[in-house]
Amino acid sequence: MNPLPFTDPKLLDEIKRFTRTKTIKAGETLIAPGEKVFFVPIVLKGVLRIIRQGLDDKEIFLYHLYPGQTCAMAINCCQADKISAVKAIAEDDTEVLQVPVNLIDDWFKYPEWKMFVNSTYGQRFTELIEVVDLIAFSNMDKQVLHYLKQRGKAAGTKKINITHQQIADELHTHREAISRLLRTMEEKNLVRLGRNTIELL
Repeated sequence: MNPLPFTDPKLLDEIKRFTRTKTIKAGETLIAPGEKVFFVPIVLKGVLRIIRQGLDDKEIFLYHLYPGQTCAMAINCCQADKISAVKAIAEDDTEVLQVPVNLIDDWFKYPEWKMFVNSTYGQRFTELIEVVDLIAFSNMDKQVLHYLKQRGKAAGTKKINITHQQIADELHTHREAISRLLRTMEEKNLVRLGRNTIELL
């Protein structure tokens, strides 16, 4: 099944002629902070995790990209000729379609592409607002549970292979705080802790 949300034969023909696909292994980085962005990735298979990385190298999880979705940050970087402020990491073996930067605006002549880009901005904005709300207005346990549910959804399992340090890094906090919080969540029967694994209950 083709994950691309396009039916216009002219647009599909240009996609076939001017784009290329790239496969990245689980855990590999597709886009790194500080890099020049020369393409917009559309996920064909697998899942990408998008992370914001600050100047101090501390990270915070933003959202996942699933088949048929693209990154609003990458689109913005291409249109504004900026370097990337986010990191895109493959959750599992992932295949993406790479749309060259020079075609992003040119393809706005196709209504389907224009709608795709606009809906991408809208969806990613909604997800970012959720992240901001979690950080600003929620207790840390809600942030951690939201994060774990998103990672579990992306991996297609309730048993997540992850360390407390990884969670701390991506939620911009200390490992000790995460470990204490996870033990409390385990006591509340929200999660089951294992060796480098966390199972959602």
